[in-house]
Amino acid sequence: MPTSSSNRPIHIVILAAGKGTRMGTPNRAKVLTPLAQRPLLDYVLHTADAMQPASVTVVVGYQREAVEHFVATTHPSARCVVQEQQLGTGHAVQQARPLLADSQGDILILSGDVPLLSHATLTDLVDRHVGSGATLSMITTSLSNPHGYGRIVRDEGGTVQRIVEQKDATPSEQAINEVNAGIYIANGAALFEALDGVSNANAQGEYYLTDVVGILLSRGQRVEAVITPHSNEVHGVNSPDDLAAAEQFLAAAAITQ
Repeated sequence: MPTSSSNRPIHIVILAAGKGTRMGTPNRAKVLTPLAQRPLLDYVLHTADAMQPASVTVVVGYQREAVEHFVATTHPSARCVVQEQQLGTGHAVQQARPLLADSQGDILILSGDVPLLSHATLTDLVDRHVGSGATLSMITTSLSNPHGYGRIVRDEGGTVQRIVEQKDATPSEQAINEVNAGIYIANGAALFEALDGVSNANAQGEYYLTDVVGILLSRGQRVEAVITPHSNEVHGVNSPDDLAAAEQFLAAAAITQ
């Protein structure tokens, strides 16, 4: 059976339901946006496959028929679940619960619009998660311009306290350069129990997956943030400018190989 380095199975959930309004292509799901002639989602699925997971679940929503067709024809071992209403990332992960509630092991959560994440970086996350004994581990990175990203709030000792989204952050929190990459691995049972405690009392009126961090910490469970120096790998594509930057990163990586 495909496993992590601790012989625990890994189940991968890819969040791919978003509309991507800022991309300016209303008739196409954001995750089907081409990057070097391949949809963003294709990169993520290939990286997921390289982890040799026990299962891959893609959460679809906007233009779901097109996304489901792409997944079925290119990665038939993956399965899709539907997020009928896009009520936030926490709500999106909940849609996979019926398929994963009885599964043993860890759930690795990826974003369908973060295409450049490498197998090596993911493997490092998994290994450090297992080695630390954490309930949840996540990838973070430091950006000179962190605008738009959730900030990692740590205490004076450097321990992660919570993640605060851009729209909910105070001026001092917005000045933090360490950001959330939206990539997590967590004990499956603990993850879904924590998701039950997430509310939508925030500026967006959404159920944030990031709130799980604070909930787990409040329950005395361990949360680890694995800082990657490879910030290009966790670059999200939310606009044409983001796509152009991803194309540049991809071209630069090809040159150095």
